[in-house]
Order: sequence, then structure tokens, then C-alpha cells
Amino acid sequence: MAVVPNSTIQTLERVVPDKAERQLIQRAYRKLLRAVKTPMTDDDKNNIRRAFELAVAAHKEQRRKSGEPYIMHPIEVARICAEEIGLGPTALVCALLHDVVEDTDVTIEEIEEQFGPIIARIVDGLTKLDGTYTSNVPQAENLKKVLSTLVDDVRVVLIKMADRLHNMRTLGAMPHHKQVKIAAETSYIYAPLAHRLGLYNIKTELQDLCMKITEPEAYQEISRKLKETQRQRTRYINEFIRPLTKKLDALNVPYRIFGRPKSIHSIWSKIKNKGVSFEQVYDLFAVRIVVDVEREREKKVCWEVYSIVTDVHHPIPERLKDWITTPKSNGYESLHTTVIGPQGRYVEVQIRSERMDEIAEKGYAAHYKYKGVGTERDVYQIWLDSMRELLEDPSTDPLEFISDFKTTLFKEEVYVYTPKGDMRVLPKGATALDFAFNIHSEVGYHCSAAKVNGKLVPLGYKLRNGDQVEIFTSKKQKPNESWLKMVITGKARSKIRSSMKEERRRQGEIGRETLERKFKNLKLEFEKNVDILVKHLQLHSRPDLYYAIAMGEINPGELIKNNFQIENGLLTPIKTEEPETETEPKKSKRLSKVKAPKMKLLVGGEPADQYTYAFATCCNPVPGDDIFAFLTTNSGLKIHRTSCPNASNMLTHYGYRIMSAEWVAAWNTTFVAKLRITGIDAGPGVIQQLSSEISKLGVNIRSFNITGDEGYFECNLSILVQNTDQLNVIIRGLRKLDNITTVSRIIEE
Repeated sequence: MAVVPNSTIQTLERVVPDKAERQLIQRAYRKLLRAVKTPMTDDDKNNIRRAFELAVAAHKEQRRKSGEPYIMHPIEVARICAEEIGLGPTALVCALLHDVVEDTDVTIEEIEEQFGPIIARIVDGLTKLDGTYTSNVPQAENLKKVLSTLVDDVRVVLIKMADRLHNMRTLGAMPHHKQVKIAAETSYIYAPLAHRLGLYNIKTELQDLCMKITEPEAYQEISRKLKETQRQRTRYINEFIRPLTKKLDALNVPYRIFGRPKSIHSIWSKIKNKGVSFEQVYDLFAVRIVVDVEREREKKVCWEVYSIVTDVHHPIPERLKDWITTPKSNGYESLHTTVIGPQGRYVEVQIRSERMDEIAEKGYAAHYKYKGVGTERDVYQIWLDSMRELLEDPSTDPLEFISDFKTTLFKEEVYVYTPKGDMRVLPKGATALDFAFNIHSEVGYHCSAAKVNGKLVPLGYKLRNGDQVEIFTSKKQKPNESWLKMVITGKARSKIRSSMKEERRRQGEIGRETLERKFKNLKLEFEKNVDILVKHLQLHSRPDLYYAIAMGEINPGELIKNNFQIENGLLTPIKTEEPETETEPKKSKRLSKVKAPKMKLLVGGEPADQYTYAFATCCNPVPGDDIFAFLTTNSGLKIHRTSCPNASNMLTHYGYRIMSAEWVAAWNTTFVAKLRITGIDAGPGVIQQLSSEISKLGVNIRSFNITGDEGYFECNLSILVQNTDQLNVIIRGLRKLDNITTVSRIIEE
């Protein structure tokens, strides 16, 4: 049992007057100490104790939205770091202190004086990172600051990952529109980042928690069905495992074998992507076999286990994935196969060692625990090096940076080879030009041609597993705008843009010199007049003007002659007579005529008819859907569903433009809802069957498109409904019809 020192108890008694809260905090602190698995020196224990006492005193006046003492948050973040990520004592001290500089009077200098420069640097990184969320800076800028800490000390982001996980677990106390915004940011960046760092459990939980907010009905339905079928699944797993155990025992190695249910988000993705029902998702769980053997024997024993599994259950050869011989780029090692189990059901089997299992569960921290001296180049270091290259250009636009960074978080990979046989791992969809930039930036800049497997291919050729790629270069070759359409990796896109910016800058210098000569001839002062030209041409900046002159798009002499007169050394626009026309007054964002039909909708807590707004056609929200309002640059507000495919991008990049929106009552206005229906083509009666079912419910069909081929049909249907309740009744009714396989709501990308 973890013992709380007397000094800590005295600190609690001094700063927390309520006895029940003291006991709550003390229990949480004991739980944290019990979670620490790594060896600790006396200095480590002392630092954790002092950090806890400092955090308790600093946060004594603060409470969370839920009402509990704020100190419970840093304690839980530290526990997640220890127990669920596997970080050591230094990270736990930083986790306990991660909010004190941002939210209290404690300074970073005091942290350094008490705990040293390493802890101070990490806390400083977390402080800057957290502080960005309180500003009005666009969210993309915030995220760029977050991600830039990766290359300084990965522990900063790992602690932030624990912080985000605890915030998501306790998000219920926040207003719904803030929950949606935080969930979108989490699913857009933090869940993929957790995957890239090998934090499988955290990634899975973050995805499930996000889905609980953005798709609450689907989440609850799958959760309910999983509980209802739990006993049935357990019986099936036991039936599957029973014939394996005798043969596995004969190997004479310690092992664990168990069934593990797929996450709710994973099941939902299969239902959505494959257009099947819950009952039709066969691989609701995976069976995992974990062997406890020394590292030298891991590969041999795992393949022996594979042999036993495929002897007992019939394998599906094309579903074999060997990530032991070739680990994933995030360090993941495992042998996956799919077999046909009892009752003809597909079952995924994962085979790995205890070491592989810990790396798969805890990722980055566990990887370094097992990393030996003199091993192959570290998988995380390769990725962090690519991150450094993305951050080399400080002028990179934040939106471009986030887009480029997202490509480094890829899930699916292709393994390709250089002519010398060196393997390179790239995201699925990468091209020969991506490969060139992956080899070296200079190779990418001057890439003129590519051969794949000895055959000349276009630079935009999409690489496949096992391809051998040879790149040809020419000093005369340089990147152009069309290259951006040929690449998908962040490094390639960033380098191409940087090269184009540099080329544009060089050309701009020539244009500037041309303009300076013209001004000198006309006896015009450069600084006083150049911005007049920029404003007249409605350009964004001076470099745009210089570049246009260099490219011959603008002739400065003709421009000045035809549009300006010179008065006292200044360019003055020539006034032209324009016929009077009746123009429509510019609409304000508020108190303007509503484009959409008037209905009972609140935006930002106020009646929506005070705004110019319309319903987004990408997701077609109907009453009952969870929604938010997005302020566009020139079309007023757009109302989107929280599950809109564009929601994550908008909420993450443009959080400052988001407003809460909600339906407040029912009304008689109708909304467009789109459905996709698939089934067995039983002949001409299909159309009558569908239209009859819909008309029975008194719903009007707006459009009806059906195609059939080789016994299968697909129908895209557009109907007018009053709310989601009516829509759900229609969907349930259609699903009950004979020969209907799937009915799903269409959301356009």
C-alpha cells in the first residue's frame, strides 16, 4: 500500500479545509503512487511529493466544471502517464505541475529553482501549449504550436495526450457545443497522433468518446447490442479456444489466450463503410494469443502458434499480415490472420509476445523500455526527423502545416525498396515523387523521371507493396505547381511549396528592381507609392505585385499612365465617371433577411432569424440532429450536423468561427434527407415496393434514382421530412421490407 508522508498530509490539512475533499484527494494520490511501475530513486520520490504539495497549494482555490477540486485533474493526468502510457517519474512530476504556471501565480523560474531545468522545460512546453487555447488565434495556429513541441521533448505531447484523455473522460460537465468542438479536435489530431505514437488503447478510447458526442444514437445502439450479445460472444470465444489449448500447451511456453471485443467506433466504421447491419459484422472481436518468451525466440514461437491455429481452424491466406518480420512504422509488431471458426464465422487472431503486447498497448514509452543498444535505427526517431523537416520553415502557413502533419499520421502503409534493397515505409497512396523526397530533399527537387520494377512510370505513379523504385535527377529540373497534385506526404508538399516560394521570391526581386527603375524615371519616391499600386490592383501584398511585374502580367509604365496622375510626387488615381446604378444595401450579419425558411432555431442562444443562414448541403441537417453554426466568409452562417464529414476540419481549424445551434420546437417546415438503399433485385416490383412504403407514411419523394445489375440494386432516394424521428421511422420501415439489405443516410463528402 502506498504511504502518504506526514508533510503531505499536513499540506492537505492546511490548504483543504473540507475533510471529505481531503480524503478524496489523498485516495487519488495513493492511487497514483501505486500506478508507478518504473524504479524510483529517493530523489524521484521526493520530487513527486514536492510537486504534489506545490500543485495542491497552487490550485487550492480552483474547481473543475464538475465541481470537484481542480487538483484531481493533474493527479489523474499523472496516473494516466504512469499506468496507461508507462512514463517515468520525471514525466509524473511534470504532469502534476502541468497547469500551475498557466493557471496560478507560480512562475517557470520557481519551477526551475525547485525541480531543475529538465522539468522546467517540459512544464514550460505544456504551459505554452495549454495557453494557446485561451486566445482568439485561429485553431490551426494553436495546433501548430502544440505539435511543434514533439521535436523538443516527446514527453510534452505524451503528457498532453494524458491530459486530453482525462478531459474527454470528464467532458460531460461542459456545454454541448464545446463538447462538439473538443471532440472534433480530438478526432482530427489527437486520436491519429495516439495511433502514430503506438498508444492503441488511448486511440481507441478517444475515438469512442468522440463518437459518443458526435454520433450519440449510433454509439448507444452499438453499446446496447454489445451488452446484449456479450454472453453469446463469450460462449463462442470459449468454443473457438477449446480445441487450441491442448496443442498450445504442448509448446511448453507460457501463454495467454483471450477474446477481445472490437471498439464501438471500429464496429460503427464497418457498419458505415460496408453498408451492413450490426448483426452482419462478423468480426466483432479478435482472439489474441500472447506468448512469454525471450526476445530471440519470439519470431519462431509466434509462427509455431500460427501453425497450430491454422491446423485447427481453416485460414484465409490473403488475410495474413506479418508485422513481426516487418513492423509498422509506429513500432507495432504482431502476426495477424483471419480464420473460419465454428458456425462458419470469420475470426481475427492476433499472435504476439508479451514485449510486443506491451509496445502495442503503451506505444512510445514501452518501445524505449525494450530498445537495445546497437539495434536498427529507431522507428520513432525516423518519424520525429521528418517532423523537424516540416518545422524547418517558420513561414509555413498553419493550415498547410496541419494538412502536412496529418499525412504523417497515416494508418495504412506501403513498403517499397531502393535499387540497393533498402526499405522505405510510405503512406498508402504515396507516389514515385513522394519516394524521391523521402530519399532526400535534393533528390526530390531535381527528380526528372522514375522507374518502378525496371519500367519507366509517371512521377504521379502510386506505389504498391514490394515496388523497387529508381529515381533519375536533372540539375535543370525544379518543382512546379503541378507537383503538389502528385504528392501526398507532408515532407514532399512542404518542400515543394518552400521551393516555389523561394523561386517566387527570386522572381519578385527582379520585379521590384523593374518597378524601382520606373519610379526613379518618374521621380516618384518608392515607399510612398508602392502600396498605392498594391491597393489599386487589390493584391494581398507587395511581393504579389513584384512577382506579377516579373512574370509580365503587369506593365508598371502602362498601369501608371492609364490609371494615375502624379501630384506632388504621389500617384493619384484618375477619377472616372460611373453611371448611377441602384445597388442592394450590404446585409449585416445580424438583423438581416434570412435566406433559409424561418423556423424555430437558436444560434448562440438567440433566435436564428437575426442572422443570414442556410442549411449545409453536405450533410442536410433535419430537426433532431445535433448541429452547430459555422460563420462563412461571404455567405453568412451555415448550419451543419455535428457528424458532418467536414465538421472535424471546420471545428479544428476555425474554432473561432463556430457558434452553438439547437432546435427548440417542432414545426411544419420540411427538410431534405437523402437515403441509400441496397438489396436483391426482384424485378419491376422493387420500385413500387419502396414508393408504397414511403407514401404510407405521408412523405413526399423529391428524387428517386435506382440502378440494378446482376441481381443487385442500389437506390438513391431524396425525401422531405419534418424531423429525425420521422426519418428514423421511414428507415426502420424500409429495412423490414423483403429483399432489402441496407438502408443508410447519405452524408456527402
